[in-house]
Amino acid sequence: MSRTAPDSSAASNFSNVFGPRPLIIPIFIPHEGCPHRCLFCNQHRISGWIRPVTPETVQAEIAAWLERADGRRETQAAFYGGSFTALPRSRQEELLLAASPFLESGQLRSLRLSTRPDCMDAEQAAFLKDRRVATVELGAQSMNDAVLAVARRGHNAAATEQSAAVLRQAELETGIQLLIGLPGDSRASLRRTVDRVIALRPDFVRLYPLLVVQNSGLADLHAQGRYTPLSLAKAVILTAFMKERFERTGIRVIRTGLQAGEELEASLLAGPWHPAFGELVSSRLLLRQTRRLLAQAKTDTVRLRINPRDQSAFRGLKSANIERLRQLGLWQRIVLLNDPEQERGSVACESSSPPPAIDTYAES
Repeated sequence: MSRTAPDSSAASNFSNVFGPRPLIIPIFIPHEGCPHRCLFCNQHRISGWIRPVTPETVQAEIAAWLERADGRRETQAAFYGGSFTALPRSRQEELLLAASPFLESGQLRSLRLSTRPDCMDAEQAAFLKDRRVATVELGAQSMNDAVLAVARRGHNAAATEQSAAVLRQAELETGIQLLIGLPGDSRASLRRTVDRVIALRPDFVRLYPLLVVQNSGLADLHAQGRYTPLSLAKAVILTAFMKERFERTGIRVIRTGLQAGEELEASLLAGPWHPAFGELVSSRLLLRQTRRLLAQAKTDTVRLRINPRDQSAFRGLKSANIERLRQLGLWQRIVLLNDPEQERGSVACESSSPPPAIDTYAES
């Protein structure tokens, strides 16, 4: 049985992926093609897939997801977990061709994959585009060379810049994956990473707080007392800062935090893990927006609009946001309105302009 068959735990996310965005069918090829063992990596534990991926596996995986897709037209099959373009060309061809029948029938719109920044050039990009790959995600992790060296990534920030330029020239949708809390990283260097990624103008980013998992080099450092992971609170603060910066420049943040899974949780040793990490980040940002709007308001009573689907995030985990607003004497000023037309993840004050951007990690 494939790991993400519809009756598996991974497929429980169907209600989320069948929303307005395209359905992305994940096919994990953990550590395939990776020329390095990064300090933080135990890919098999993260993905939970330990058997070799065959063309038959690929086709069974796609078919299993499509069976539950209710005829959705916007679908992509995605090769994750390895360094796809570091694979021998014959292996790339084998995996991509396995998806061809679904592309030809129109059941799949296109393909996507993740890879290393130092394994992309114009010829490789053309090869992918010819085989209906539309989206490439680069595992940049950081744009600081010293941090990358400590993480044993085997590439520098310039490789990410060069690969992003190649993908943009080939008109392929480009994503950047970043890790938060790497050894040697700091608030200042993280800010510079954000600035350099914004300059690349990717279509989207993914933000992952670094976790310590079993059988990784980072686990050894942690056991020796040489690495202290971020607290959950600090990880939320930093991720919220990054998300706000990216989205204000028109760069989508499509994921914050790793997908929950039994394998990951069983191997987790330390770090800012929470199954609803993304909602914690959204809650923080909604609270910040709310406080800014209240600070600008000229009246005692303020009518705020949110999307009904943001009710939980607005309230916060265990109603933490509401409690914080009460502590500040602000909750009694609010009349909260549900507006289905309000943009998700945002708060609006009736007859008000958007709050100004504030580039900060935390507010008192």
